[in-house]
Amino acid sequence: MGLKDYFRGLSDATRLRIINLLLHEQLCGSDIQRLLGITQPLISRHLVYLKRSGLVVDRREGFRVFYRLAEGNVLPGLFSFLRRAFREQQPFGPDVARLRVGRTRAGLARPNARRETKKE
Repeated sequence: MGLKDYFRGLSDATRLRIINLLLHEQLCGSDIQRLLGITQPLISRHLVYLKRSGLVVDRREGFRVFYRLAEGNVLPGLFSFLRRAFREQQPFGPDVARLRVGRTRAGLARPNARRETKKE
């Protein structure tokens, strides 16, 4: 994937919100849906777009699919920049606050640590 693909993937506010959540931890699609308050078909479409752009990879665990940020030569710098930018912008702060609340209430799905295989 090239820089052009990365920026196309980031060219939508919903996809930016998804990346913001994944900067903190890997999440399953249903948790992303719940945290952002967006319908499942819309979340799925954006996750597919992020995967095709090379920004996100997925891994199936039972009936859940977990998403995390991809790895690549340019991506650490890009994700570092986004981390800083998201701290200062709305609606990214409230999304992360909901993520923290969901994590402390144990309402988010947790991946099985034994089966950490990469799918890229």
